[in-house]
Amino acid sequence: MSTDNLPRVTVGVDFGTLSGRAVVVAVDDGTELGSAVHDYEHAVIDGTLPVTGEALPPDWALQHPQDWLRVLRTAVPAALAAAGVRPEQVIGIGTDFTACTVLPVEADGTPLALTPRWSGTPHAWPKLWKHHAAQPQADRINELAHARGEQWISRYGGKISSEWQYAKALQVLEEAPEVYAATARWIEASDWIVWQLCGSETRNACAAGYKGIHQDGTYPGRDFHAALHPDFADFAATRLEHPLLPLGARAGSLTGQAAAWTGLPAGVTVAAGNVDAHVTAPASQALDPGQMLAITGTSTCQLLNAEILAPDLPGICGVVDGGIVAGSYGYEAGQCAVGDIFAWCTRLGVPPEYEAEAAAHGEDLHQLLTRKAAAQPVGAHGLVALDWMNGNRSVLVDHRLSGVVAGLTLATRPEDLYRCLLEATAFGTRVITETFEAGGLHVTEFIVSGGLKRNSLLMQIYADVLARPVSVGLSEQAAALGAAIHAAVAAGAHPDVRTAAAAMGSKQTAAYVPDPDRTAAYDALYAEYRRLHDLFGTGDDKLLHRLHAIRNNALVPPTT
Repeated sequence: MSTDNLPRVTVGVDFGTLSGRAVVVAVDDGTELGSAVHDYEHAVIDGTLPVTGEALPPDWALQHPQDWLRVLRTAVPAALAAAGVRPEQVIGIGTDFTACTVLPVEADGTPLALTPRWSGTPHAWPKLWKHHAAQPQADRINELAHARGEQWISRYGGKISSEWQYAKALQVLEEAPEVYAATARWIEASDWIVWQLCGSETRNACAAGYKGIHQDGTYPGRDFHAALHPDFADFAATRLEHPLLPLGARAGSLTGQAAAWTGLPAGVTVAAGNVDAHVTAPASQALDPGQMLAITGTSTCQLLNAEILAPDLPGICGVVDGGIVAGSYGYEAGQCAVGDIFAWCTRLGVPPEYEAEAAAHGEDLHQLLTRKAAAQPVGAHGLVALDWMNGNRSVLVDHRLSGVVAGLTLATRPEDLYRCLLEATAFGTRVITETFEAGGLHVTEFIVSGGLKRNSLLMQIYADVLARPVSVGLSEQAAALGAAIHAAVAAGAHPDVRTAAAAMGSKQTAAYVPDPDRTAAYDALYAEYRRLHDLFGTGDDKLLHRLHAIRNNALVPPTT
């Protein structure tokens, strides 16, 4: 049967923190024809290693490569079935990944974690983005970069994060040198999954620029690496270097093995890998200069395109030429925990009678607490919190910081704390927005995508705290849609990402509008947030650092 009159489609696959999602999209207008989700069996590995049961140290977070492969075997075929399309209609597949999720592999791409020799060694496993145990290595990288006057450090707001490639690799070298020696390639999961699809290694410009310190066509010099550790001298040359593909480029063709996994025809176009946040920008039509996109979920990533290069913005996660879309400088910032904070509140702060009330109303705990919190006037709970329960990514870039809640009384209710935490994440976003604007980057539109856009109270709080309208991306699977958009470009259905985004992306402009009275009330609360922010984040008294060290020493007593 001919497919000439059937719509052409692409498949987008989004590999998140806890699950992978696949969506089948019509390349002409972006209609999402079918989708499926596969939850990772091992989720976030932060307690014990799967193979041995060995307890992991504090601040560790790993993942299992087989969980990612199962997404290809389950979610992609299920999405095709849900869409009711024939495999022959698919012209390309695109992927994105949480970054920086990075893993050591052998020369043929085999993860060390899946080999008999290394499966019982924690440092051989993929390190999830929220692995923060490499903070000491990040500190040394930053100190050396400033001492040597390295120009690239200004492209990252003056600080490299412990979440990124360099700090994690240096931690492996220093704590498990035998694993480092066995590592042929140190690779982002976004590039590794493309390797599995098309059978050859590729690297994408987005992950390399934001997470791999690749600027102006090169990595830091060999002498810089050697100054960190003599055995680190050839790190970039041997374990990172590879031609970088621009976003929307064709990485290769689907192999027979990957075709059998996915149910797609062998030979269809495989797009270059991408980062989950950045790939969401075209799906939400957030590519023009001045449009700030907040991709909300377990954490939040803020992105902004601009026509100018403005380095030295405190705490940005990088500025990369073409890092989001060709022809613009892409700026990134972020918050390490957002949805994770709200989930923590429901796990630890809700009594049984609230659970019973939620069940009686057919609600989950988030819906119940949101409904109760929405009835409060601004400031009625008497609380203010710092949203640092997983450290601070922007603008302090310090993962030894932790959360603070001020104003608790015996009368504080679960909905009070819940609303306070919603507001804290909005205040953290305002710090980031003000930092961008202070650096000369005007924010013309604030757009939200990701799962948390469904919480209307949170979105209204963002509008009121930021004193600006909030637009929302319409897709429920925006990252996967963005991956499908890039696949459409790689397959030649659209000439470039901007054109594809105009045809396939969507958003609702000014879905939430600020209320002047609530904005004025939040200005007063925000002033208190900034006092706490500066006291605990930039002040001389490093109380939160000391508490972090006390906890770690108690959990892992120093060896004698």
